[in-house]
Amino acid sequence: MRVLITGAAGFLGSHLVDRFLVDGHQVIGMDNFITGSSDNIAHLRDNADFEFVQHDVTNDMSVAGPLDGVLHFASPASPVDYLELPIQTLKVGSLGTFKTLGLAKAKGARYLLASTSEVYGDALVHPQPETYWGNVNNVGPRGVYDEAKRFAEAMTMAYHRFHGVDTRIVRIFNTFGERMRPADGRVVSNFVVQALRGEPLTVYGDGSQTRSFCYVSDEVEGIYRLFESDRVDPTNIGNPDEFTVQELAELVLEEIGGRSTIDFLPLPQDDPKIRRPDITIARDVLGWEPNVPLREGLQRTIPFFRALVEKGAVARTLMDSDAR
Repeated sequence: MRVLITGAAGFLGSHLVDRFLVDGHQVIGMDNFITGSSDNIAHLRDNADFEFVQHDVTNDMSVAGPLDGVLHFASPASPVDYLELPIQTLKVGSLGTFKTLGLAKAKGARYLLASTSEVYGDALVHPQPETYWGNVNNVGPRGVYDEAKRFAEAMTMAYHRFHGVDTRIVRIFNTFGERMRPADGRVVSNFVVQALRGEPLTVYGDGSQTRSFCYVSDEVEGIYRLFESDRVDPTNIGNPDEFTVQELAELVLEEIGGRSTIDFLPLPQDDPKIRRPDITIARDVLGWEPNVPLREGLQRTIPFFRALVEKGAVARTLMDSDAR
């Protein structure tokens, strides 16, 4: 296949590029580097099957030659990013989705939208199945991301129903691993970098809010299988093992050691209290479920951050956020 992946220089997008290349496909990566990094794709510089285009997907785009797939992963994806870039977040979820769907339609390509568990908001149903419509504050500070993704899902289904575009929608739950930005405000990267620096780990609220953490190789495999499947409706891909944020902090401290303490700060507005995917559909339809436990995933991830800290590459001050 020949596929286009937007957001290809981002954390998850770059791993997805690798996954397609491993199977012998050709990949065009597209990114505008608002939150992505050229470091994430530097290892592909001499790969003949990879082509990179620097472009903002909210603008008109054209790709020469045939395309078999368009995978739309471009978007700020952490609270730090989408609170700093609210307009860009809304535009990439609306205009970016419109432009990439139009390209898929023109090329007769299969389309996959990277959506999010944030469409469930501060969930009142637990765990969250794909049939749950969510509990989102559309005018709150997190609404720029939540509603951008909800709108993107609606537009994707409209193109499927009205134009016959072959579409897929993945609802991504908390994912972590190498290539995360150390100051992106997500809870795993925050805790690991703070512990490596010997700083207090910042836990928001009383630490009882829950998250389900999926290691990046598992997440990418689930997304890849969904792309290859015939399932059109939204599909949860995430790890159903649920941990409190305090449990995560304690586990990070166990793995890294040192003398860091835990600081408790007020919970941000509209921060979800619970988050856990129902992956029944992924198991039954895709034959997929995660294989890497949280502790093992942390053991694989910590050396990546340790190298950044040791070479002084973590210059930006960690911003307060209890993140995805």
